[in-house]
Amino acid sequence: MASRDLELLIPVSSISENACSKSSASSSPNIISTQNHSSHEAFSKVIRSWASKKFMLGCVILFPIAITFYVTWGFIRFVDGFFSPIYNHLGINIFGLGFITSITFIFLVGIFMSSWLGASVLTLGEWFIKKMPLVSYIYAASKQISAAISPDQSSNAFKEVAIIRHPRVGEYALGFITSSVILRNRHEEELFCVYVPTNHLYLGDIYLISPNDILRPNLSVREGIEIVISGGMSIPQILTTVDAHAKFAPRKSTYASKV
Repeated sequence: MASRDLELLIPVSSISENACSKSSASSSPNIISTQNHSSHEAFSKVIRSWASKKFMLGCVILFPIAITFYVTWGFIRFVDGFFSPIYNHLGINIFGLGFITSITFIFLVGIFMSSWLGASVLTLGEWFIKKMPLVSYIYAASKQISAAISPDQSSNAFKEVAIIRHPRVGEYALGFITSSVILRNRHEEELFCVYVPTNHLYLGDIYLISPNDILRPNLSVREGIEIVISGGMSIPQILTTVDAHAKFAPRKSTYASKV
């Protein structure tokens, strides 16, 4: 009974204050630990983000260098393999000697083929190759690709880089002018044959287009080929036309009726 009476004499406010002090004292370590955990997690996120960005930057820088060295090394080994077996048979084991011999041989072939005798030999060899059923198609396709980047502008190669409006109004395609043709109907009309690659360079579509519908950018044929092979990544940020007065002829949209 005495203890019960003592409890009744204690004020309620003191009891609540003691309870609050005990709860705050017990909850304060939890709050401090939670704050430490959140700060540690935020710091680790910053470190991971910084490390991933630097790692990706290193990959972006080293990837083209590694690809360049890998392709160059593979090309050297490939070219060196043409004449290195001959030197190995003679007992001469010097790496790079076959590569130098191959480059010299290619240079001499270029000099020889630029002469009248070399052109005659090439014509005779092509005549024999064209008589072969399967080899003739492979040779014709590979010759067209090599002729596209040939420094001889008189050959049947890509003449110019062209920009045409394709496939509809507001969209443009990069192509190459290969030749010109005269279309005879009621009146004669000159059309340009424009080759638009659809799969890198060796597959594409051919269009006969009026000169009024063609823009000629200030790009060489080799620059145009680099743009196609790179998927458009090497295209300049600003393109200007060679002929400042060249404009597209008026053309109605084929999709106007569907809208």
